[in-house]
Amino acid sequence: MIGADGKMLGVMNTDEARRTARDLDLDLVEVNPKATPPVCKIMDFGKFKYEEKKKQADARKRQSQIALKEIKLRPKTDDHDLDFKMKHIRRFLEEGNKVKITVRFRGREITHPETAQRQIDLIVEAVEDIGAVETSARLEGRTMTAILAPRVKVQPARDAGAGVDAGTDTGADTGADADTGADTGAER
Repeated sequence: MIGADGKMLGVMNTDEARRTARDLDLDLVEVNPKATPPVCKIMDFGKFKYEEKKKQADARKRQSQIALKEIKLRPKTDDHDLDFKMKHIRRFLEEGNKVKITVRFRGREITHPETAQRQIDLIVEAVEDIGAVETSARLEGRTMTAILAPRVKVQPARDAGAGVDAGTDTGADTGADADTGADTGAER
């Protein structure tokens, strides 16, 4: 049994453990029932449940939701319209969402799937700096689809013993602004 302050109280009878918890106006909670003997802890169970609920809510709040946005095209979509759709795709990828590009064929357009392939390749090429192909273009019935995912931004590794801090200003010694070379008047 574990006390309210976290100290081990040792092995004791169930009735004695309940009495100890009742004397402290706390609850006896079974922490590990599979251990031999079962491990119990004296705590305020209501407070424990409240803190667990808060932790879960906080974890959900920090969790990023990735949505799948869809852009629909046709093989005859004009260049200007395609440029406009590419702006939307860029925005979606910058927001961290995945993008599904769907090219829908109607009538005899299905006889030329290479036009849709060219459109998808053009879009992939235009956004390859911020997006990567997750699923390459494939024909499914009368639609050709591809999925783009945002590129993962790599955080630069920080070395504790690097010696030079990235935030230090080297232009402060001369009194000149490092970007423009103009005199800042810091030493006057």
